[in-house]
Amino acid sequence: MLNKRLCLVALASLAGTIACSDHPSVTTGPRPPQATVSPPAVAAHAEALARRLALALRSPAFRAYLKARLDGSPFREHKLHFQRFLADRDRHAFRELARQSGASAGDVEREVAAAIPLELYFPVRAHRRVWAGSSNVLVATAIADHDAPVAFDPQGNRMVLSPDRPPPTPVLALVPVETDFNAPPPPPRLSPLVECIAECDGGGGGGGGGGGWGGSVDPPPVTPGLYMTRSHFVQTFEGWLKGSPEFEVHILGQKGQTDSLTDYQCAGEHQPVPYYFDQNDRDWSGSVLLFSKTQLDSYNTVHPGQNVRVFLVEDDDTACQIKTSNGAMQSTLMSVDAGNQALTAGKDTTGGTLQRLWKFARAFLKLIEEAASLIDTSDEIVGNAVQDSIAVEFHEGFNWIVKGEGNVTNGWVKLEMR
Repeated sequence: MLNKRLCLVALASLAGTIACSDHPSVTTGPRPPQATVSPPAVAAHAEALARRLALALRSPAFRAYLKARLDGSPFREHKLHFQRFLADRDRHAFRELARQSGASAGDVEREVAAAIPLELYFPVRAHRRVWAGSSNVLVATAIADHDAPVAFDPQGNRMVLSPDRPPPTPVLALVPVETDFNAPPPPPRLSPLVECIAECDGGGGGGGGGGGWGGSVDPPPVTPGLYMTRSHFVQTFEGWLKGSPEFEVHILGQKGQTDSLTDYQCAGEHQPVPYYFDQNDRDWSGSVLLFSKTQLDSYNTVHPGQNVRVFLVEDDDTACQIKTSNGAMQSTLMSVDAGNQALTAGKDTTGGTLQRLWKFARAFLKLIEEAASLIDTSDEIVGNAVQDSIAVEFHEGFNWIVKGEGNVTNGWVKLEMR
């Protein structure tokens, strides 16, 4: 999402583009001079290209070509890098945009060069499934998350869509790049267990399932450690035009013997079992390991008295790498600590009865700006987990409250030691 970082620099050519991210796209030709553009100009360039693409979709042959390219994309949600899509296959898509919109090749080239890197896909899964290449389709664009999308139909008519819910008509999103198209796409899942987690209970990973067993797959042996078994968030932290949310859980603790925090373990959709889980809506249930007992014991040996935090984000860029501003991270942790007596970490309190408990503990307090060096640019902070008895907030079936900036409640989770 670009609500915290509008890309203000456009570096593009038709053959290749530099992305506004930590992972610049590979260029295949000379780059134009660097040009600084204002956010309104960024939106205007995206709108112009969205309209040209919509006009090109008047052609049944081009619709079939685009559908085949989208279906064949190996990236998440079948995304295409828009500028590369225009440039490849002997510039077939580029020529169709110019021809169908009645523009010269030079005009379209200038628009493409002026635009920030864009990606193209169906952000709504139901739209992606139902669109068979018909002319009943819209092309929409928005720069910042939760902006009202501006859309065009194949006749070029402009309309403004609701930022809160998608229309019934399938919508192609032409939005700023969030995907690292230079990294190899994730390989197909090799484990039938992971396939089942994604498909058996949640209808393809949607709607909030994703944690159960199915078919004849036997569950693996339980790795002792800290698990999350349920989660609920008050919002998805992702506008519908930007696709499904990508929630991750991170274990943060002291970095060496410094006054800094670092990321010890991540659980999310791009992690291997048992750290794999895929939450695509506000609710999820299942079983995901957050931090093994071996990891926890090792951490405690090196960092006696320094407890770990369970920290949640909605990821928008590189999987399992927290990227947001230092100031946002600092502000969130300080406000959560201040509002909860700094009892914002957790520890294993297994007793003599062998009942395994994950209980509140005092957090590592000496957070300085350097502590957020792992945090860089774009993810949405969901919050720091605080035990319900400390937060003085209770929800049936859950035991830890997710507190965000200003100590506001952004959700609740169930954590347990096994």
